[in-house]
Amino acid sequence: MENLFRLIDQDQDFFQRKWTLVNGPVIVGAGPSGLATAACLKEQGVPFVVLERADCIASLWQKRTYDRLKLHLPKQFCQLPKLPFPEDFPEYPTKRQFIDYLESYAKHFDINPKFNECVQSARYDETSGFWRVKTIVTSGSNKTEFEYVCRSLVVATGENAECVLPDIEGLSEFGGEVIHACDYKSGEKFKEQKVLVVGCGNSGMEVSLDLCNHNASPSMVVRSSVHVLPREIFGKSTFELAVLMMKWLPLWLVDKLMLILAWLVLGNIEKYGLKRPSTGPLELKNTKGKTPVLDIGALEKIRSGDINVVPGIKRFSRGQVELVNGEKLDIDSVVLATGYRSNVPSWLQEGEFFSKNGYPKASFPHGWKGKAGLYAAGFTRRGLSGASSDAMRIAQDIAQVFKDETKQLRMRTVARHRRCISLSQF
Repeated sequence: MENLFRLIDQDQDFFQRKWTLVNGPVIVGAGPSGLATAACLKEQGVPFVVLERADCIASLWQKRTYDRLKLHLPKQFCQLPKLPFPEDFPEYPTKRQFIDYLESYAKHFDINPKFNECVQSARYDETSGFWRVKTIVTSGSNKTEFEYVCRSLVVATGENAECVLPDIEGLSEFGGEVIHACDYKSGEKFKEQKVLVVGCGNSGMEVSLDLCNHNASPSMVVRSSVHVLPREIFGKSTFELAVLMMKWLPLWLVDKLMLILAWLVLGNIEKYGLKRPSTGPLELKNTKGKTPVLDIGALEKIRSGDINVVPGIKRFSRGQVELVNGEKLDIDSVVLATGYRSNVPSWLQEGEFFSKNGYPKASFPHGWKGKAGLYAAGFTRRGLSGASSDAMRIAQDIAQVFKDETKQLRMRTVARHRRCISLSQF
């Protein structure tokens, strides 16, 4: 309490702003990572506040994914802590089913995020020992500044907070429709069009496949090497098979075995313009965060020529693209499947725990906890299973601190025999 008064004393404008003292952590982000952390805290009896800039939970899934999307991994590797998927869900739930699961998850644990509340800055006040989280609350055309004061801060905005828009020469002069994959819903509007898909990751492959299925003619830009693995090997999930092998074998050997199995199932994919990296798929994922492509039908379309694989782009011109090999293609539209990035550096005023690229500096499994009550959930580059692992560790750590501080406060209150004044909201 003394520290809170110290904070008020040093900031003369403190009472002129709307603010709340949170008796627990502030969680920034109401995606799967934020929801998982909140649920684990709820189980520990720790109060919290969840802030979300959008008007719904899991806004990436609800607003920035294409219609045909399904989970790429079996559901047992994608469920959040304390509540499994419904038994009647398929092994690979659809986008709608996953959103329904997340909404029922929030309802089950009584998680009620503060929507339309965008964090502008968050910094640790060393004098008072509190985090100060400043937000802008949007309600219709009205915007209000607000501030939360808390002992701990959980960054759960995720690895895919902002889309990456590459700067390609001549793109502004192209003239046709140019969208990022986050705005792509279906290939229906591109029927009979020649579409250039920039990027060959899971999104690029699946968008190209969807375009084929809607009678468009996609050309997919493969600028660098890429690992393509079958989603299943002999009827078993490739990811599940890798997890089982990792229990008994070193990573380098599992990588070699996975590539051998992939060759048996898919054959030689390099003759189609898909060159494999020299680093194995699992090692590449662990060190660079680059996820291998799990094929769900795009490779068959590449073999048949329905998806045209092309090299990197040199420049765009009106209705046309010139490739690095000198070839020129007439195209109608462009889909930028160029990925996403963290937005943490734009609002978190901290330079010790997070690096400039918006990821924790410490590698997995040590990147979930910083100093002074700072935590990160969902930055493991290990998907939903990594986010769940982070959430459970964070909740246990915060709960222990919360219980210790509550116990000490009670002891001081009894010892002093005087009433404790609690500040809540002004």
